[in-house]
Amino acid sequence: MGMYLNPGNKGFQTILNGVYVDKTGLIDYVNSTIHTPLKLTSVSRPRRFGKSFAAKMLCAYYDKSCDSRVLFEGLEISKKASFEKGLNQYDVIYLDITWFISTTDHIDGIVRDIQNSVISELREKFFNLVPESEKSLPRALSGISEKTGNEFVIIIDEWDALFREAKNRESLQKEYIQLLRGLFKGGTTTDGTIAAAYMTGILPIKKYGTESALTDFREYSMTKPGCLAEYVGFTEDEVKRLCENSQMDFDDLRTWYDGYSFSRIQHVYSPNSVMSALREGEVLNYWTQTESFESLKEYIGMGYDGLKGAVIEMLGGSHVGIKISTFQNDLTSFNNRNDVLTLLVHLGYLAYDSRRREAYIPNLEVAEAFEDAVSAGKWGIIGEAISDSEKLLQATLRKEEEAVAEALEEIHGSVSSVLQYNNEASLSCAITIAYYTAKRYYTMIRELPAGKGFADLAFIPRRGVGMPAMIIELKYDKDADSAIQQIHDNRYEGVLEEYSGNLLLVGINYDRDTKGKEVKRHSCVIEEA
Repeated sequence: MGMYLNPGNKGFQTILNGVYVDKTGLIDYVNSTIHTPLKLTSVSRPRRFGKSFAAKMLCAYYDKSCDSRVLFEGLEISKKASFEKGLNQYDVIYLDITWFISTTDHIDGIVRDIQNSVISELREKFFNLVPESEKSLPRALSGISEKTGNEFVIIIDEWDALFREAKNRESLQKEYIQLLRGLFKGGTTTDGTIAAAYMTGILPIKKYGTESALTDFREYSMTKPGCLAEYVGFTEDEVKRLCENSQMDFDDLRTWYDGYSFSRIQHVYSPNSVMSALREGEVLNYWTQTESFESLKEYIGMGYDGLKGAVIEMLGGSHVGIKISTFQNDLTSFNNRNDVLTLLVHLGYLAYDSRRREAYIPNLEVAEAFEDAVSAGKWGIIGEAISDSEKLLQATLRKEEEAVAEALEEIHGSVSSVLQYNNEASLSCAITIAYYTAKRYYTMIRELPAGKGFADLAFIPRRGVGMPAMIIELKYDKDADSAIQQIHDNRYEGVLEEYSGNLLLVGINYDRDTKGKEVKRHSCVIEEA
């Protein structure tokens, strides 16, 4: 066993020693691609979504230098017809690109270092089959395969690390792409050298124009997870089973870590956050511990037309339409707001609805990351409103109607400068932003079916919070008293009749035309049900 050639199964053994969610069904998919035109697979997903776990699992399964049968007994793959097909049958080459970057003397030499390191181990195993003069890894592998019949499974973890760490070094990136093309296009893939390949990354494969730099790969990403959607993160059933074996409340984990949704799998959870909560025994924001958090403020602050408005709408709980096709899968080639939003989908800060082609903030954990980024950035009254939203909530609970109206008056100017502030939908967006931190204590539902119609906003307390529920009704160019009256007339409060705590009814009105008078546009009435 070596570091790069046949690294063995110790990495997967370590994973199994902890709490393990069985994702070995992925092996069945990779087995189905061996010796087919689909043998090259690229999977991209955010940090802490289990990419390296999958890579180490595949190494343990395919590596012919070890016996991994006992590790997989009882797991999903052992029940599949393909289990014996690849079990410890291949020479595996495993490349962790982040490790090469962290250990290289100079990043400009990383492509040379990768090839020299693997070729050195190939010489040790295959003796005289790799000439001392050989510096090309694709040629070395092809030569070995031609002389011995050996086939290789290549697993590359964090394939895109070079595009992230050396994002402005285009010549180095192209040298790296040329190495990958040599490995996976032409001779090595057509002469039986490569049985299968699996690459992980945060970003999908780099595009030049409209074409992928590695056209032979079949790609699965956060925008197009396809048949591998269940392996992106934890499914709802998996999280429920984890909660059954612990003291964690499933509803809490769902609120904080659910929210990614695909056509095949409707509820996908952030794996690292779920496991961190189980390990620490506390549901908290673990997202900001990832390295990409610092960049969120930079990306949402870019000055592309429509970007700020889109972020404000999503902060207000809305979905926004995006086009994902122009994104070049790197960190420098931004041309419009859609490119920035698509990057945030791949980084996990946004979820993507492929049917409606819309992006949105997925859950409470990520919402808090946006809260921090906006509060620390140059967002004017929007950032201040989010920072002060706890004060607004407390003022509402104390039924301080004037204080609530004044807070909404302040946020109005900033929102109206970006969004059309001329209907109840935009008013609802502004109010959701104004009550942003209430997400920590409440499940906030817009357009909740209730009584004879829909309550504009319902605030349902989370378990154990001890705060009153709230129904907020919005009016435009009317008055706050009529909003309260509508709640009573349509019996909106009836939707919460099983809720045993206190209930506040909040009516808010916005007057578009004050006819030149020095009066506030917002008014508020609060009463107990």
